[in-house]
Amino acid sequence: MNYLHQFLFGIYPYIALAIFLLGSLIRFDREQYTWKSESSQVFNTGMLRLGSPLFHIGVLGLFFGHAAGLLTPVWVWDALGVEHGTKQLVAMVAGGTMGSLCLIGLLMLLGRRLSNERVAARSTWKDKLVLLWLLATLLLGLSSIFVSAGHMDGHMMVLLMGWAQHIVTFRGDAADLILTAPLIFKLHLFMGMSLFVIFPFTRLVHVWSGFGAVTYLGRAYQLVRPR
Repeated sequence: MNYLHQFLFGIYPYIALAIFLLGSLIRFDREQYTWKSESSQVFNTGMLRLGSPLFHIGVLGLFFGHAAGLLTPVWVWDALGVEHGTKQLVAMVAGGTMGSLCLIGLLMLLGRRLSNERVAARSTWKDKLVLLWLLATLLLGLSSIFVSAGHMDGHMMVLLMGWAQHIVTFRGDAADLILTAPLIFKLHLFMGMSLFVIFPFTRLVHVWSGFGAVTYLGRAYQLVRPR
Protein backbone atom coordinates (compact mmCIF):
# COMPACT_ATOMS: atom_id res chain seq x y z
CA MET A 1 0.00 0.00 0.00
CA ASN A 2 2.88 2.35 0.78
CA TYR A 3 4.30 1.75 -2.70
CA LEU A 4 0.97 2.75 -4.25
CA HIS A 5 0.90 5.89 -2.10
CA GLN A 6 4.43 6.81 -3.16
CA PHE A 7 3.53 6.33 -6.80
CA LEU A 8 0.24 8.26 -6.70
CA PHE A 9 1.54 11.24 -4.74
CA GLY A 10 5.24 11.21 -5.51
CA ILE A 11 5.50 10.12 -9.16
CA TYR A 12 2.04 10.42 -10.71
CA PRO A 13 1.96 14.25 -10.36
CA TYR A 14 4.92 14.50 -12.77
CA ILE A 15 3.35 12.00 -15.19
CA ALA A 16 0.13 14.06 -15.16
CA LEU A 17 2.04 17.30 -15.71
CA ALA A 18 4.05 15.81 -18.59
CA ILE A 19 0.90 14.54 -20.33
CA PHE A 20 -0.77 17.91 -19.73
CA LEU A 21 2.04 19.96 -21.30
CA LEU A 22 3.21 17.63 -24.06
CA GLY A 23 -0.31 16.53 -24.95
CA SER A 24 -1.49 20.13 -25.26
CA LEU A 25 1.51 21.03 -27.41
CA ILE A 26 1.05 18.04 -29.73
CA ARG A 27 -2.68 18.65 -30.12
CA PHE A 28 -2.10 22.31 -30.93
CA ASP A 29 0.51 21.36 -33.49
CA ARG A 30 -1.40 18.53 -35.16
CA GLU A 31 -5.12 19.25 -34.61
CA GLN A 32 -5.63 23.00 -34.48
CA TYR A 33 -9.14 22.72 -35.95
CA THR A 34 -10.21 20.83 -32.82
CA TRP A 35 -8.73 23.49 -30.50
CA LYS A 36 -12.03 24.98 -29.34
CA SER A 37 -14.70 24.76 -26.68
CA GLU A 38 -17.18 23.26 -29.19
CA SER A 39 -20.03 25.43 -27.93
CA SER A 40 -23.52 23.94 -28.12
CA GLN A 41 -25.28 27.27 -27.59
CA VAL A 42 -26.66 27.23 -31.13
CA PHE A 43 -28.64 24.06 -30.29
CA ASN A 44 -30.09 25.29 -27.00
CA THR A 45 -29.42 28.26 -24.74
CA GLY A 46 -31.63 27.31 -21.79
CA MET A 47 -29.67 26.80 -18.59
CA LEU A 48 -26.43 27.68 -20.37
CA ARG A 49 -27.14 31.39 -19.88
CA LEU A 50 -26.87 31.10 -16.08
CA GLY A 51 -25.03 27.81 -15.64
CA SER A 52 -21.96 28.75 -17.68
CA PRO A 53 -21.14 31.99 -15.78
CA LEU A 54 -21.68 30.32 -12.40
CA PHE A 55 -19.46 27.40 -13.35
CA HIS A 56 -16.66 29.53 -14.78
CA ILE A 57 -16.64 32.00 -11.87
CA GLY A 58 -16.56 29.12 -9.42
CA VAL A 59 -13.90 27.09 -11.19
CA LEU A 60 -11.62 30.11 -11.68
CA GLY A 61 -12.00 31.02 -8.03
CA LEU A 62 -11.13 27.47 -7.01
CA PHE A 63 -8.14 27.29 -9.33
CA PHE A 64 -6.51 30.53 -8.19
CA GLY A 65 -7.52 29.89 -4.60
CA HIS A 66 -5.86 26.48 -4.63
CA ALA A 67 -2.77 27.88 -6.33
CA ALA A 68 -2.36 30.73 -3.83
CA GLY A 69 -3.26 28.64 -0.81
CA LEU A 70 -1.08 25.63 -1.57
CA LEU A 71 1.95 27.27 -3.18
CA THR A 72 2.44 30.26 -0.87
CA PRO A 73 5.20 29.23 1.59
CA VAL A 74 4.13 28.78 5.20
CA TRP A 75 6.71 31.30 6.38
CA VAL A 76 4.92 34.01 4.37
CA TRP A 77 1.72 33.46 6.32
CA ASP A 78 3.69 33.31 9.56
CA ALA A 79 5.43 36.59 8.70
CA LEU A 80 2.03 38.19 8.06
CA GLY A 81 0.82 36.98 11.44
CA VAL A 82 -1.84 34.67 9.98
CA GLU A 83 -2.35 31.64 12.21
CA HIS A 84 -2.65 28.24 10.59
CA GLY A 85 -6.15 27.73 11.95
CA THR A 86 -7.26 31.10 10.59
CA LYS A 87 -5.87 30.31 7.15
CA GLN A 88 -7.69 26.99 7.20
CA LEU A 89 -10.96 28.73 8.11
CA VAL A 90 -10.53 31.25 5.28
CA ALA A 91 -9.76 28.42 2.86
CA MET A 92 -12.87 26.53 3.98
CA VAL A 93 -15.17 29.55 3.60
CA ALA A 94 -13.70 30.72 0.29
CA GLY A 95 -13.49 27.18 -1.09
CA GLY A 96 -17.02 26.41 0.03
CA THR A 97 -18.37 29.58 -1.59
CA MET A 98 -16.59 29.14 -4.90
CA GLY A 99 -17.24 25.40 -4.84
CA SER A 100 -20.97 25.93 -4.32
CA LEU A 101 -21.17 28.36 -7.25
CA CYS A 102 -19.24 25.91 -9.40
CA LEU A 103 -21.44 23.00 -8.31
CA ILE A 104 -24.69 24.82 -9.12
CA GLY A 105 -23.40 25.83 -12.53
CA LEU A 106 -21.97 22.38 -13.24
CA LEU A 107 -25.23 20.63 -12.37
CA MET A 108 -27.10 22.99 -14.67
CA LEU A 109 -24.67 22.32 -17.51
CA LEU A 110 -24.73 18.58 -16.92
CA GLY A 111 -28.52 18.48 -16.72
CA ARG A 112 -28.79 20.48 -19.94
CA ARG A 113 -26.34 18.24 -21.78
CA LEU A 114 -28.06 15.03 -20.70
CA SER A 115 -31.71 16.10 -20.91
CA ASN A 116 -31.85 18.19 -24.08
CA GLU A 117 -32.10 15.92 -27.13
CA ARG A 118 -30.28 18.22 -29.53
CA VAL A 119 -27.41 18.91 -27.14
CA ALA A 120 -27.17 15.25 -26.10
CA ALA A 121 -26.98 14.17 -29.74
CA ARG A 122 -24.13 16.62 -30.33
CA SER A 123 -22.24 15.57 -27.18
CA THR A 124 -19.41 13.04 -27.25
CA TRP A 125 -18.45 10.63 -24.52
CA LYS A 126 -15.48 12.87 -23.75
CA ASP A 127 -17.81 15.82 -23.10
CA LYS A 128 -19.75 13.78 -20.56
CA LEU A 129 -16.57 12.37 -19.03
CA VAL A 130 -15.20 15.87 -18.37
CA LEU A 131 -18.39 17.04 -16.67
CA LEU A 132 -18.74 13.89 -14.55
CA TRP A 133 -15.05 13.95 -13.60
CA LEU A 134 -15.32 17.60 -12.60
CA LEU A 135 -18.45 16.80 -10.59
CA ALA A 136 -16.76 13.96 -8.69
CA THR A 137 -13.67 16.08 -8.00
CA LEU A 138 -15.80 18.98 -6.83
CA LEU A 139 -17.97 16.84 -4.54
CA LEU A 140 -14.87 15.33 -2.94
CA GLY A 141 -13.43 18.80 -2.38
CA LEU A 142 -16.64 20.12 -0.81
CA SER A 143 -16.95 17.00 1.35
CA SER A 144 -13.41 17.51 2.65
CA ILE A 145 -14.58 20.79 4.23
CA PHE A 146 -16.61 18.82 6.77
CA VAL A 147 -13.56 16.68 7.58
CA SER A 148 -11.45 19.83 7.98
CA ALA A 149 -14.05 21.30 10.32
CA GLY A 150 -13.21 18.58 12.82
CA HIS A 151 -9.55 19.62 12.98
CA MET A 152 -9.26 23.40 13.04
CA ASP A 153 -5.61 23.52 14.16
CA GLY A 154 -4.45 23.95 10.55
CA HIS A 155 -2.06 20.99 10.73
CA MET A 156 -3.52 19.17 7.73
CA MET A 157 -3.52 22.39 5.75
CA VAL A 158 0.20 22.81 6.39
CA LEU A 159 0.88 19.22 5.31
CA LEU A 160 -1.02 19.69 2.05
CA MET A 161 0.85 22.94 1.40
CA GLY A 162 4.13 21.15 2.07
CA TRP A 163 3.18 18.35 -0.33
CA ALA A 164 2.34 20.77 -3.16
CA GLN A 165 5.46 22.86 -2.62
CA HIS A 166 7.71 19.80 -2.47
CA ILE A 167 6.19 18.57 -5.73
CA VAL A 168 6.83 21.82 -7.63
CA THR A 169 10.38 22.03 -6.23
CA PHE A 170 11.13 18.39 -7.18
CA ARG A 171 11.80 17.13 -3.68
CA GLY A 172 11.47 13.38 -3.37
CA ASP A 173 9.84 13.27 0.06
CA ALA A 174 6.57 14.93 -1.00
CA ALA A 175 4.43 11.80 -0.69
CA ASP A 176 5.63 11.19 2.87
CA LEU A 177 4.07 14.45 4.04
CA ILE A 178 0.50 13.28 3.39
CA LEU A 179 0.93 9.62 4.24
CA THR A 180 -1.51 9.90 7.15
CA ALA A 181 -3.93 12.29 5.42
CA PRO A 182 -7.61 11.24 5.42
CA LEU A 183 -8.68 9.23 2.39
CA ILE A 184 -11.03 11.94 1.12
CA PHE A 185 -8.11 14.36 0.71
CA LYS A 186 -6.12 11.77 -1.20
CA LEU A 187 -9.05 10.99 -3.50
CA HIS A 188 -9.55 14.70 -4.16
CA LEU A 189 -5.88 15.12 -5.00
CA PHE A 190 -5.91 12.12 -7.33
CA MET A 191 -9.02 13.27 -9.17
CA GLY A 192 -7.61 16.78 -9.47
CA MET A 193 -4.29 15.55 -10.87
CA SER A 194 -6.08 13.26 -13.30
CA LEU A 195 -7.89 16.26 -14.76
CA PHE A 196 -4.51 17.31 -16.15
CA VAL A 197 -4.21 13.87 -17.77
CA ILE A 198 -7.50 14.07 -19.66
CA PHE A 199 -7.08 17.81 -20.37
CA PRO A 200 -5.27 17.57 -23.77
CA PHE A 201 -7.78 15.08 -25.18
CA THR A 202 -10.96 17.04 -24.46
CA ARG A 203 -12.55 20.45 -24.98
CA LEU A 204 -10.70 21.65 -21.88
CA VAL A 205 -7.84 22.75 -24.15
CA HIS A 206 -9.79 25.95 -24.84
CA VAL A 207 -8.57 27.12 -21.41
CA TRP A 208 -5.20 27.84 -23.04
CA SER A 209 -6.95 30.22 -25.43
CA GLY A 210 -8.22 32.15 -22.44
CA PHE A 211 -4.64 32.87 -21.38
CA GLY A 212 -3.83 33.84 -24.96
CA ALA A 213 -6.61 36.43 -24.89
CA VAL A 214 -4.59 38.42 -22.34
CA THR A 215 -1.74 38.91 -24.83
CA TYR A 216 -4.28 39.97 -27.46
CA LEU A 217 -4.85 43.23 -25.55
CA GLY A 218 -1.25 44.30 -26.18
CA ARG A 219 -1.04 43.07 -29.76
CA ALA A 220 -0.18 45.63 -32.46
CA TYR A 221 -2.92 46.70 -34.85
CA GLN A 222 -3.26 44.62 -37.99
CA LEU A 223 -2.85 46.69 -41.14
CA VAL A 224 -5.21 45.77 -43.95
CA ARG A 225 -4.35 47.40 -47.27
CA PRO A 226 -6.99 47.77 -50.00
CA ARG A 227 -6.21 46.60 -53.51
